[in-house]
Amino acid sequence: MSALYDPERSRRGFKDELKSSSMIKTDIIIIGAGPTGLFTVFEAGLLKLKCHLIDALAQPGGQCSEIYPKKPIYDIPAYPEILAGTLVDNLMEQIKPFEPGFTLGERAETLEKQEDGSFIVTTSKGTRHHAPVVVIAGGLGSFEPRKPLIANIGLFESKGVEYMIKDPEQFRDKKVVISGGGDSALDWAIFLADVASEVSLVHRRNEFRGALDSVEKARELAKFGKIRLYTEAEVKEIHGKDELHAVVIKYNDQAKEDAYVETDYFIPLFGLSPKLGPIGNWGLEIEKNAIKVNNAKDYQTNIPGVFAIGDVNTYPGKLKLILSGFHEAAVMCQFAYQIINPDKRFVMKYTTVGGVQGFDGTKKEAKKEVVQSIN
Repeated sequence: MSALYDPERSRRGFKDELKSSSMIKTDIIIIGAGPTGLFTVFEAGLLKLKCHLIDALAQPGGQCSEIYPKKPIYDIPAYPEILAGTLVDNLMEQIKPFEPGFTLGERAETLEKQEDGSFIVTTSKGTRHHAPVVVIAGGLGSFEPRKPLIANIGLFESKGVEYMIKDPEQFRDKKVVISGGGDSALDWAIFLADVASEVSLVHRRNEFRGALDSVEKARELAKFGKIRLYTEAEVKEIHGKDELHAVVIKYNDQAKEDAYVETDYFIPLFGLSPKLGPIGNWGLEIEKNAIKVNNAKDYQTNIPGVFAIGDVNTYPGKLKLILSGFHEAAVMCQFAYQIINPDKRFVMKYTTVGGVQGFDGTKKEAKKEVVQSIN
């Protein structure tokens, strides 16, 4: 991770640096330090606006860092393929000149509007933040993995049962059983086929919900013995003493005999159950667990001065893509500037023309060609 991120400094919430003040003051409070929240720092920085990010996770990057840092992403412009963790590292490097602040490992709990229209956001640990603009970029919000209904599964969590894959090397030369029928289950089964000693993929249906090429690749690997495929079946029992030892796979067709499969890891990948958490109690207009925004203009919520961008928002035609969040961040910052500087007229300049002037004194700009006259 970039040197910009200092875990100890973040845990203090910069309180040591702000002894003269009872709270952290900035131009924009960003709730959520995932890719969209991080890119917002860059777009705001181009407008000379300072940002401070709040995230319940202990490091920047959101799900890209916490859930699938080693998983490749294929739809980031100019990157045919980039690992999620690498994308976060690049974003951290990109925003470094704009010196954002971080309050990490603390959840945004309350939002209080002040008489002057500004806001105070207080976290679960009591850290207070004050700014004229609040941007919610919390992705899916707080989330929990969807767990299979197996009576004793809690006894084996972190003892062979894992709900997400952070580092594939953890499974090097191990036996792994994956459950699920979506992209995540397919992609990891395919990836771990070259890492683990044995990979089993279990799905309760014969048809998968993932990308067609992934389904075809998984079936091809199964044909050559690289993946053991169990369809129309579910993991119903798990066994072990101090650590996971085996799972029992039961078929939908009761005439088929149960499969007892020895394994080191059982990874049920049934997706995440998203929750807005305390943000859901802030008086925002909510639709299907997402925050409604005005996409015709600025991605502002029903509370003036509070914006929502990225996967956390909803509007007609919404696409839950990282690149959509980047676009929303750029548009939102233009209108945030007008709230913060109502008496100033902003003239947009392209970075190819004006360069990038960091708060740390650095400047990136294209070299100017010198044309000499010919006498």
